Amino acid sequence: MSDESDQHQQGTEPAPLSARRELARRCRAVTEARWFALTVFTVILANAALLGVETYTGLVADWRYWLKFAEHICLAVFTVEILLRLAAHADRPREFWKDPWNIFDLAVVLCAFLPVVRENTTVLRLLRLARVLRTARFLPQLRIVLVAVARSLPGTLSFLLVGALLLYVYAMVGWVFFGTSDPEHYGSVGRAVLTLFLLMTLDGIGDAVRAGLEVSRWSLLYYASYVLLASFVLVNVLIGVVLTSLEEARELERDESSDRRPAPAGPEERRRLAERIATARRALDDLERDLEGDLDRDRRLARAPLTVGAEPTLPAPGGGP
Repeated sequence: MSDESDQHQQGTEPAPLSARRELARRCRAVTEARWFALTVFTVILANAALLGVETYTGLVADWRYWLKFAEHICLAVFTVEILLRLAAHADRPREFWKDPWNIFDLAVVLCAFLPVVRENTTVLRLLRLARVLRTARFLPQLRIVLVAVARSLPGTLSFLLVGALLLYVYAMVGWVFFGTSDPEHYGSVGRAVLTLFLLMTLDGIGDAVRAGLEVSRWSLLYYASYVLLASFVLVNVLIGVVLTSLEEARELERDESSDRRPAPAGPEERRRLAERIATARRALDDLERDLEGDLDRDRRLARAPLTVGAEPTLPAPGGGP
């Protein structure tokens, strides 16, 4: 019997697979540790602080070398972090790519090493700013909000289409009634849309109503209907869409938390589990030997009439027994 079959019968694994699982287990113990998450979170905040400091030209001129050194330290920490996360999935690499945050972290780190990005200061700063979003990995509530915003995009697009249609209709009506008397705000459809968009926040609505009353008393109906539809109905619809998406994101987070694997067992529990596995393997080996013995005995009984020298019994004359 070959070595692979011997390893399979003995319950052992091939050396490369066993090494990958051992590497994944050790790296997973590091990446799932609380101190590791706190360290990475602290470095992310330090990276954000460095971005803010670099906006002061005087400090950049005096501390250019140390700021550059701190940036390299942050990049080194992020690189080591993503390598550890990759190694933690050495035994199941597909699981790494199923997590969108892993893909985002890997893209942010890899882009920093691209020659085009490293030579472009503006792109590099935007890339460093994207690292701040990685705090969502370590803050569950922030992660829920980001997921809710992403899930609310389809409903938000519908809201924007309805809002754009409403703005255009009211802008055309405003141009017809107030285009001549108030050309600064309603002289064209573009100015009218900008004016109504600012009025959506109710900022300056009093001045607009007073100016409209000087033209016609019907302007009160115009502004009242617009405020009712734009500021109350549409905004409340948008809030409802966001709240629904937020609840869906919370349910999704709870489902993912329930599907996560339990924490690694302690040494005593692992020892008991190993003993139970060894006992089960011994029982399976005994059962296999018993089955092989039964098969050998059946084969010998099946070959017995051909190997024994006794003559077969002939039937009695007359068809009797």
